[in-house]
Amino acid sequence: MFLTPYTHLAWAYQLHYHLCFRTYLRRPFLKPHYKLVTETLSPLCTRHDYHSLSMKVRRTDVQLLLSLKPEHRISDVLKKLKGESSKVLCQRLQVGPPFWARGYLARSSGRATVNAVRQYLEQQPEHHGYAQRPRPPVFHFRAATPRTLSVAHAIFDLKHHLVFATKFRRAIFDSKLARALVNYWLRVAAKRQFALDEASVLPDHVHLLVRITPKMSIEECALLLMNNGQYFVGKYWPERLIEAGIDRLWQPSAYAGTCGELSTALRKRFLESEEE
Repeated sequence: MFLTPYTHLAWAYQLHYHLCFRTYLRRPFLKPHYKLVTETLSPLCTRHDYHSLSMKVRRTDVQLLLSLKPEHRISDVLKKLKGESSKVLCQRLQVGPPFWARGYLARSSGRATVNAVRQYLEQQPEHHGYAQRPRPPVFHFRAATPRTLSVAHAIFDLKHHLVFATKFRRAIFDSKLARALVNYWLRVAAKRQFALDEASVLPDHVHLLVRITPKMSIEECALLLMNNGQYFVGKYWPERLIEAGIDRLWQPSAYAGTCGELSTALRKRFLESEEE
């Protein structure tokens, strides 16, 4: 059964990232030039459509708290900010390139912490009134051992809460199909270098907790999950789509929200109050 793949989505999102990068050889000359550094980086953020929530300049590093869009890759964001600011700062401070060291730190934060998101996913059966059924049509998965993700020259922890709904909110999934779908998604994640840490599948929508590398945008991750999920259901369970009267599995939209060990509000407070 052929189903048209998704190429773009309408988004509801809140994506916040804490980014940190250092001077080459940790040369300690940033703090005296705080104004120059901020006046260089702030217009770059605006030019590339990165919304700066907070910025901290210390002697040897810069820390940013950015609000980004689903199509943004963290690796591309850092490449643009470091590359374009390096040219300006080397010229203005009369120092030789490279200005910034190779590598960076990237962490996600959000309105809710990752523990709050996990609790929310685990409470989906109660939240939607399925918990008291003899055979609730809900499947919950949590990875016993989260997969390790790595890329060269970066330390990162990029967690995202994704939500997909079926087309017209048709009830497609039961626990059997949901288990099969999640197992298939785990194979996709292993092949495409992202991690599926947790999933709650209800009849007409799914909640996922995923981790990605800085080289992948959350939009790319969502499209991989949606298109592969649609392919799997169309190939092995086409009768569910036929019975529901739909020609595509998902609504062409999704929600994406970042989460982390700390909330965005707390991360911002730390950056604004941090001392050397």
